[in-house]
Amino acid sequence: MRRFLDRFYLACGAIGATFLFAIMAVVITQVAFNVVDFVSSRLTGRAIGLLVPSYASFAGYFLATSTFFALAYAFNAGAHIRVTLVLNQMPSRMRYGAEVWSAAIAAGLSAYFAWYAISLMRESLRFGDVSSGLVPIPLWMPQLAMAAGAAALTIATVDRAVRALRGDLPLVEGEDTLLEAARNPDPDERR
Repeated sequence: MRRFLDRFYLACGAIGATFLFAIMAVVITQVAFNVVDFVSSRLTGRAIGLLVPSYASFAGYFLATSTFFALAYAFNAGAHIRVTLVLNQMPSRMRYGAEVWSAAIAAGLSAYFAWYAISLMRESLRFGDVSSGLVPIPLWMPQLAMAAGAAALTIATVDRAVRALRGDLPLVEGEDTLLEAARNPDPDERR
């Protein structure tokens, strides 16, 4: 199961990276069109009028997709901001409890957010909401990406909560796990 979850988080990170490249492609294309228009207006006195329709909307939706899918990967990799300064000063038993408590709170909050994102997407689908702009985009599509990313984050936080409860999280890379340290708080006996 661990292998499957790690691959799942990696796939979420790859989706996030892909949409970052999509943002770059849309923006570079629009910039290139602007340059061609500028050169054309200087040479002929008239711009061609090249445009990527709704490029700002697409870039924004790609950013949301990239951000939400990258959350699970970043969380699993430990790239989110954590208050390790406080945790590192706690005794092992207290740290075990703080890790379990904070992981459970994170799982609850991310599950609530995922539920809300899914219900927002369903509401947009039901009412047929579309974006404003040159290209009317059904809003359920970018909201689906947001909901899927939030659900992936929920899976990552529940995974961490279960691992924290079982004591499978290392205190620091290369050291004993939380549970081993909590059972054996003397640093000389852990080594």
